[in-house]
Amino acid sequence: MLDRVLVPMGGSEMAERALEYALENHPDADVTVLTVVAEPTGLMGDAMGLALEDDFEAAATERAEAVLERAQELAAEHDAEIDTVIAVGRPAREIVRRAEDYDAIAIGTHGGSLADRLFVGNVAKTVFQRSPVPVITVR
Repeated sequence: MLDRVLVPMGGSEMAERALEYALENHPDADVTVLTVVAEPTGLMGDAMGLALEDDFEAAATERAEAVLERAQELAAEHDAEIDTVIAVGRPAREIVRRAEDYDAIAIGTHGGSLADRLFVGNVAKTVFQRSPVPVITVR
């Protein structure tokens, strides 16, 4: 039996399926949804906009709000409560860093578009390889 499940979400349909899986299959578990806002680097176009913001934390929180609102909607549809967490950094690294506080991670295997499939699929693969706790992949 799992008491605490971490569900990373980034806005993809597969991430939503991972949350639904956790809620349906582990109804007594404490579920935490983690969304990671990518830190600005020269290679990440969308994240570069964060570097130009006056209030970096507020901008990161604003970017994460839509994902967390959707997570709350899904939880409400399952008559469940969830915790939500926002992190800034590299998604796989932030997920693995928090993993030992949970019994398992439920993660979507890939996103919808080709770019999402490559990026999210790579995140799921890295989490699967490096996690100190079991990883449930959902597709």
